[in-house]
Amino acid sequence: MKMKKDKIIIIGAGLVGSLLSIFLAKKGYTVHIYERRSDMRQEEMSAGRSINLALSDRGIKALNEVGIMEEIRTIAIPMPGRLIHNLDGSTVFQPYGNEGQAIHSVSRAELNCKLMDLAEQYGVNIIFNKKCTHIDWDKSEVKFENEESTASEIIPFELLFGADGAFAATRLQHMLRHDKFDYNQYYIDCGYKELTIPSGTHGSFLLEKNALHIWPRKEYMLIALPNMDGSFTCTLFFPFEGEKSFDKLDNPENVQLFFEKEFAEAISLIPDLVEQFFKNPIASLVTVKCFPWIREDKFSLIGDAAHAVVPFYGQGMNCGFEDCLVLNNLIDEFDHDWNLILEKFQYLRKPDADAIADMAIDNFIEMRAKTADPKFLLQKKIEAKMQAKYPELWIPSYAQVTFRPDIRYSEAFKNSRKQEAIMKEIMIHPHIEKLWETDEIIEMIYSKIQEA
Repeated sequence: MKMKKDKIIIIGAGLVGSLLSIFLAKKGYTVHIYERRSDMRQEEMSAGRSINLALSDRGIKALNEVGIMEEIRTIAIPMPGRLIHNLDGSTVFQPYGNEGQAIHSVSRAELNCKLMDLAEQYGVNIIFNKKCTHIDWDKSEVKFENEESTASEIIPFELLFGADGAFAATRLQHMLRHDKFDYNQYYIDCGYKELTIPSGTHGSFLLEKNALHIWPRKEYMLIALPNMDGSFTCTLFFPFEGEKSFDKLDNPENVQLFFEKEFAEAISLIPDLVEQFFKNPIASLVTVKCFPWIREDKFSLIGDAAHAVVPFYGQGMNCGFEDCLVLNNLIDEFDHDWNLILEKFQYLRKPDADAIADMAIDNFIEMRAKTADPKFLLQKKIEAKMQAKYPELWIPSYAQVTFRPDIRYSEAFKNSRKQEAIMKEIMIHPHIEKLWETDEIIEMIYSKIQEA
């Protein structure tokens, strides 16, 4: 069988672009990746910008498909739940799922490097310091500028993928020359700043190793994920403006006083807190929705370039990896007919991407404001009891998203809305605090599911 596209170009050598190239190379395509940045494998990773990710079952399924997951497990730390650090110093562990289920803390840089290494092993050619400045859709050509020398070159393509992230140059070029292109971007009112809790003696962990740590404070929060060297990467999600905001933390004294009051446990573990705080940048968090993603049989956006989401469900990377897996399966289903492949890819993934974007915003509110709320914790106990009795009838929304790649994001979104509506009614039931363990409450939920 002769393939309809002999040469494929991917713009962006990040996580999704690198994984996509492996899938395509294994299908027999000649693949070239053009990356704006220099080769990160030749550089020291700088602190302060997104060095941890939460790998879960959707991403794991894709990595298993290309045969790299067992290697990745050696650099991944399982986190079976979140450990809530309350203001009074008490802690509560909240499991993410059932026994044996966990998300995994993994270094973005290390994972990206491994994916690029594997891509090259499969014959993918990665060209660095090449910035996409123009796409001629009529001639199917991309213009690149060398980031070091400013020299430019024009490269023809048969099939082009834009995997260049939330602020994609490919998406801009696509939308500028596309009639009726829908585009929406939404910034939440919080930015983030990363800090590092160093390891203890002999690389020991100063907090519980196998947990995602959260210090929820209603309008803001601090989280911490473990690293292989015993350190933790902390992220402060904090309003840009207001009484308690980045604007107000404008001098060392204010920073010190704020952390002593709100995150006393964490500050005791960061000896150079003030130095880190003013050294590391403040970054914004954006949701991007757009349509269409594709252009005939010769172009598609993928990953964050098509659907950037905020990180509060831990699904940005996992969603992008699932994009690659879905596309890979469609190549087989439609026998390399890229007209059909790209149309079906967009049809399948657009509603799922929109769903996880909305769920990620919802989870931000849950993480910072509800995880320490006694009423919320009681609701989760009732849901856990319901799941134990009717495991296939009641699957918590987090479990659907995180541990059930057989359930589409869009399905999980609809299911979660129904479940939340039911639980709203249950939680206002008289004396719910005393009755929650009774069969009466469980059977009431069961009957409401049947009615829904």
